[in-house]
Amino acid sequence: MTSSAPETISQRLLDWYDKNARELPWRNPPGRARPTDPNWPYRVWLSEVMLQQTTVAAVKPYFEKFTRVWPSVFDLAAAEDEAIMAAWAGLGYYSRARNLVKCAREVAVLGGFPETEAELRELPGLGAYTAAAIAAIAFGQRAVVVDANVERVVARLFAIEKPLPGARKAIRSDAEAITPEARAGDFAQAMMDQGSSICTTKAPRCLLCPVSEVCEARKQGEPERLPVKPAKKAKPERLGTAYWIEREGQVWLVTRPPMGMLGSMRAIPDDGWTAQSDGSDEPPIAAQWEDLGAVRHTFTHAHLTLRVKRGSVEMNPAIAGEWWRISDLDEAGLPSLFAKAARLALV
Repeated sequence: MTSSAPETISQRLLDWYDKNARELPWRNPPGRARPTDPNWPYRVWLSEVMLQQTTVAAVKPYFEKFTRVWPSVFDLAAAEDEAIMAAWAGLGYYSRARNLVKCAREVAVLGGFPETEAELRELPGLGAYTAAAIAAIAFGQRAVVVDANVERVVARLFAIEKPLPGARKAIRSDAEAITPEARAGDFAQAMMDQGSSICTTKAPRCLLCPVSEVCEARKQGEPERLPVKPAKKAKPERLGTAYWIEREGQVWLVTRPPMGMLGSMRAIPDDGWTAQSDGSDEPPIAAQWEDLGAVRHTFTHAHLTLRVKRGSVEMNPAIAGEWWRISDLDEAGLPSLFAKAARLALV
């Protein structure tokens, strides 16, 4: 750890945050007392779940829609699963939406969000980071909040050379040392803003950094080298086929199983694409199939090339699903993969 006192580091970051904090729809302005609005913890929780592995720009419209349609955690808990999943469509990482529903309903049973980090960890879908962030930001508890941005700032500030993920214990220890007793929520958000706007992955803006004078990585002359990350593994390739089944201006949609990829989402019927496929799998129903081409999609664990075939029928397909008016397809909440397939079918 640097010889500078932890209090000096935290105060410099808080002073910088007071002047430079981003204005976000889920954020309390720096230095202000915590809002007395009973829905404040709900807004903090919702934003933190949405922001996991997702940019602020992508989250803003979803956050505004959710809080408009379901202004409290009790409203969200009472909503139908399909409505929530459809509203989430396009935001990705759909297990977050499923956990969102579970968590909202458990919080409703409890009568509200618990205030301590330990109790928050007991809720569905809340890992160490999210529980700490809610405890600090929503309830003013001293909690050590470490996301990817904070991880990068701390690794550089203290020149932690050990590669990730092995470095995370040292990063957390140093983050713990500089987290102040007061304004822990503001401090956590200061670190996040610092990492996203100043201490960026590439070309960090050290001349604008409030703690550059005590940054060990900057003294070494190569801050962008840290944190040291393991080499990325090549993602496997997957192939599959989706079947656009239409009749009289309608398309047949299915609901995917609750477990697995894109669980509980409406979708176009497909062949599962869980293993390599040459596209010759038997279609789910008898029809004259037209090959429309393919769409490409990348998941966290694999790349997928999905061929799209179109067929017309006169009767209901013998697979569970529902007819959906093509003119209203935007309201179906198709995830991005199947929205791409739909666009191909509608060209």
